Amino acid sequence: MFRQPTLLKRHPANPIIKPADFPFGSADVVFNPGQIMYNGKTILLLSILLRNQAYARVHVAESDNGVDFTINPEPAFTRDPERRFGDLDNHPIDCRITQIGDTYYIIRPGNSPKGCIDLMYKTTDFKTFEFMDIVALPHNRVPCLFPEKVGGYYVRLDRPYGGAGQADGNIWLSKSPDLIHWGQYRFLMGPYTNWNWEKIGPTPPIKTEKGWLEIIHGVSSSCSTVSYSLGAVLLDLEDPEKIIGRMESYLLTAEEPYEQTGRTPNCVFTTGAIADMEKRRLRVYYGAADTCIGLAEGDLDEIIDACLKGL
Repeated sequence: MFRQPTLLKRHPANPIIKPADFPFGSADVVFNPGQIMYNGKTILLLSILLRNQAYARVHVAESDNGVDFTINPEPAFTRDPERRFGDLDNHPIDCRITQIGDTYYIIRPGNSPKGCIDLMYKTTDFKTFEFMDIVALPHNRVPCLFPEKVGGYYVRLDRPYGGAGQADGNIWLSKSPDLIHWGQYRFLMGPYTNWNWEKIGPTPPIKTEKGWLEIIHGVSSSCSTVSYSLGAVLLDLEDPEKIIGRMESYLLTAEEPYEQTGRTPNCVFTTGAIADMEKRRLRVYYGAADTCIGLAEGDLDEIIDACLKGL
């Protein structure tokens, strides 16, 4: 099979986390981890679906070397046990993590028959999580926070999701004075090339010297398959409503057997990325076919340059 060279390279130990790795031994799939550095360790928030259960849960995993992870057998998030919002908070998955100061903010979807709401939590230790509020109406598929204020406001990227037959798949930008109340909505970008022509979605932006680096996922389809791939966009540091560069080609697409076969075939999907500014490296932990987790790494400056050149 022909393979296009990409700027993200898979780790030789892939898939680095599999359902069989869970300490309680009853996971069907593990996918789409939130990711961040905390006290020198790599932290992942793993989406897990247990056997014979309809609703997912989220567990914390940590690693000293970024490859070998210890998984907490107790979940960080489950289907809301208090049912504070009735049936609104089902199936917690796809956590996005952003550090602002010494606090780590987590936004995750609450899927329900009424649509997808978004719940925000905060933590300082990844052991206890304080619920803040529902921060988006249906249907907003997990907003992603910037790691600092821009122009005096908190800023986030939104992905409205209208469902079948409705306008969706675009990325918007919004602002807030307090992380709870959001407005000043602006359209940022929509699908723009062959690997993402159906829809795109954001992750928490990474601040670099040349702009906000935004890793996106994109979806395309043919007569027989639907494919999820990853790409990159660069936003202006002072005015992130401006796109100053974006890659035309993908960073990663489903090519390995563990990415092509599983609960969602032909899928590589991420909810974030981790940049090492000293080593100038980018790590992306991604869900492979919604079944296991892979790691891909690349040169940070090459990816930024590819955005600026439209490669």
